[in-house]
Amino acid sequence: VFHDDQHGTAIIAAAGLLNALDITGKSIKEVKVAVSGAGSSALSVIGLIKAMGLPHENALVCDSKGVLHQGRELDQWRSAHSVPTDKRTLAEAVDGADVLIGLSVAGAVSKDMVKSMAKNPIIFVMANPTPEILPEEIQEVRDDAIIATGRSDYPNQVNNVLGFPYIFRGALDARARTINEEMKIACAKALAKLAREDVPDEVAAAYGKRLKYGPGYIIPTPFDPRLISTIPPAVAKAAADSGVARRPIEDLAEYATKLAARTDPSASFLQKIYSSLRARETPRRVVFAEGEEEAVVRAAYAFQQEGLGVPILIGREDKIKNALADAGLPVNTKFETYHSRTAPHSALYT
Repeated sequence: VFHDDQHGTAIIAAAGLLNALDITGKSIKEVKVAVSGAGSSALSVIGLIKAMGLPHENALVCDSKGVLHQGRELDQWRSAHSVPTDKRTLAEAVDGADVLIGLSVAGAVSKDMVKSMAKNPIIFVMANPTPEILPEEIQEVRDDAIIATGRSDYPNQVNNVLGFPYIFRGALDARARTINEEMKIACAKALAKLAREDVPDEVAAAYGKRLKYGPGYIIPTPFDPRLISTIPPAVAKAAADSGVARRPIEDLAEYATKLAARTDPSASFLQKIYSSLRARETPRRVVFAEGEEEAVVRAAYAFQQEGLGVPILIGREDKIKNALADAGLPVNTKFETYHSRTAPHSALYT
C-alpha cells in the first residue's frame, strides 16, 4: 500500500535531504541523524533514507518516551529502528547530530537542542500546522542551518503534491505491480536533480522572485511545469529496471515529451526542432548578444545543456560569471565568449 502521508512525505523529505547534504558537503553515509517522532510518517522517512545509504546505527529515532534503543520493549515496526546506544532522550539524540527530522508535535524541539547540533545542521521540522520549532526560532541561535517545514509560508516546503500525482502516472503507465523502494528512490533523486536546475520563468512569476538552488531552495515548487515530464519517466524506468513493470516504456524521451505536451501543446512541436538540431553532425554555433544579462545567460545555459549547439556569448567573461552566479547556475560553466575590447585583434580597429 502506498500511503501518501507516509511514503509521499518520505520521498519529498529525502529529495530535500539529498540537496541539503550536497550544499553542506556532507555524505549520507557519514551523517548522524536524530528523529523526533516514531509514527508511520517518521518511520517511513527514516526507512527510505536508510535505503538510500544512511547506516542503520547513524539514526536515533525518538518517540514520546525517548530513544528507540535496544532493550526497550517495542513493537515490530519501532524495534526495526532500535540501536545500541546510551542515549535516552531527544535532547541527547540531537546533541552533535548533523540532521534533525521532526514528525511529531509542536514544541518538541528547543533552541538549546538546535544549538547543540553539528556545524551546518540540516533541520526538517514537518509537524503541521505548527512545526516542532519555528524557523525564526532556529535562526535566532543558528545562522548556518538549512531548514524545511511542512508549511507553504516558509521556504523549502515538504509538500506531498510534488510526489504522488507523478509517481502514480509513471507507475500506471508502466503497469507496475507495486510501488517499490527503487521507484521511491528514483522519484526522490529526480526531484533533487530538478531543484538544481534553472527555474522556469513561470515559477519565478508565480513566486514574484527568481528562485535558485541553495539553502533557501532545495525542493522544487508545486508550480514547476517540469514535474510532469521529469518524475513519471524516472519512476517508470525504475519500475522496469527493478522488474515490476508489466509494460516497460521503451522510449523514455518520447514519453517525457508526450507528458509535457499534455500541459504545454508547444512541447511536441519544439521537441521536433530540438531533435533536428541534435542530429546535426556539425553543431550550430549561435551568438547570444548582450551575454552579460542574466536572462541571456540562462537561455545560453539551457541551449548548451539541451545539446542544441554551441552558444557564443558577447560580453566580458567576469561579468558573465557574475550573471551565472546571480541566476543560480554553475559559475564554472564553459562558454565561448567574445568582447570587442578584450579581443586579441581589437587593436587593428582602433
